[in-house]
Amino acid sequence: MIADLIPHAGSMVLLDTVDSFDATRLRCRATSHHAADNPLRSPDGTLGALAGLEYAGQAMAVHGALSGAKGAKPRRGYLASARDVQISRATLDGLDELMVEVEALSIEAQRVLYQFRLSSGDETLLTGRAAVVLEAI
Repeated sequence: MIADLIPHAGSMVLLDTVDSFDATRLRCRATSHHAADNPLRSPDGTLGALAGLEYAGQAMAVHGALSGAKGAKPRRGYLASARDVQISRATLDGLDELMVEVEALSIEAQRVLYQFRLSSGDETLLTGRAAVVLEAI
């Protein structure tokens, strides 16, 4: 269960399922953008496309947990920066299921650089790169 892999609970767990993963990649699905109580919604009820950064961040955390040593406690990571972010629409509202894909481009002891992509159907919604700093062992 995804909630067991990330430091989030309740409606803040945005991802539904993991489709595939390996040592450097993870692909997952989400439908939480349909929920009226999505905690990332603006006061006007819209879910801005930049909320996709949190979807990508959670996918990175899931990837880190699944690709780590068996039985080891996942290390907490902190999003340090997001670069080259490209957004194709203002909100995530009115979309079908979201696909979230992350790929680790560089893995070091204290830092991981990821490339991410959020899409729905054939539409790419958000892309970019993110640096994640890992807590000390």
